[in-house]
Amino acid sequence: MKGPYIAGRAYDAVMFIGAPLLALGIGALISGTPLADQEIALWGHEETATQIFIGAFIMAHLVLVGARSHLNAAIFARHRWRFVAAPLAVMGLLCASEWALAIAMVVVVWWDVVHSSLQTFGLGRIYDARRGNPPALGRRLDIGLNLVLYMGPLLGGVTLVEHLDALGALDEAAGAAIFEVVPVYAAAHQGALAWAFGALGLVYLIVYVLGYLRLRRRGYSVSPQKVALLATTGACSLYSWGFNSLGEAFFIMNFFHAWQYFGIVWWSERGNLRRRLRLERRAWGEAAALLLLLSVAGAYGLWAEVVDSEVRVALSATLVVSLMHFWYDGFIWSVRRRDV
Repeated sequence: MKGPYIAGRAYDAVMFIGAPLLALGIGALISGTPLADQEIALWGHEETATQIFIGAFIMAHLVLVGARSHLNAAIFARHRWRFVAAPLAVMGLLCASEWALAIAMVVVVWWDVVHSSLQTFGLGRIYDARRGNPPALGRRLDIGLNLVLYMGPLLGGVTLVEHLDALGALDEAAGAAIFEVVPVYAAAHQGALAWAFGALGLVYLIVYVLGYLRLRRRGYSVSPQKVALLATTGACSLYSWGFNSLGEAFFIMNFFHAWQYFGIVWWSERGNLRRRLRLERRAWGEAAALLLLLSVAGAYGLWAEVVDSEVRVALSATLVVSLMHFWYDGFIWSVRRRDV
């Protein structure tokens, strides 16, 4: 690989490295405004304009994985059964079983947290590869740090209880109050949890730095782009999950995650999309491919945000898209297999 950037200095600064700061700025600008405080009605769906936007944006980025999994012929041929049989099987299970639906609703909330941290991990590994570092060097250290940076402030912050409320789906399926115990316990011990996870995070940060000092003596080349990405992500996560309300933190963290994902998909798949649409010889082909990509993803995102979640088939479909997105991302962007 050539050059220290993924797609270029300006593209990386806006779409990847600076994305957390961009999200923080937008979040601060809209906080306390009618966009964030006043509800509007859209096709019978009532939320604030901010909630509708971020909900649709999240759903749009989830379905965007299809541009890589199903529209990239090489990737699709490699994992054909996972891309065809798995979503159909999960869809059938969710439509047939109350327990499966409840479990999926809880899994989506917490897999999303892990998945979001690992997206930053993946971008960091690409930056390491750009510096010529072996793909396995420092891999475990990076996984641990990204989990700490993203999940530590959440587990020890003010939004933990709201995330644990997802257990209510299991409570309803079981017909018992046992799953209400965990959120109540977390609320009662929030201060102790904050100190515990803060201390663990500090200890791991020391371990991480010492580990990379050792790797540098073995020839590891430090990527300033990766360091900047980790710094902006960690600062954004600490500020948002640790101290903000759930609504503002949810907007900020999910905006930059989805923003980065649009950036990585377009960087990776723009050439393939032009070929699939037979637009490679058109001067306006790239713009047309981008417009179509955004339109299809945006249409699904808006539908998924405003559709009535009481409709079993619709809820199951959105859960399938979410679960497949998290799963697929784990193996279709592999630095070790040179897939990026």
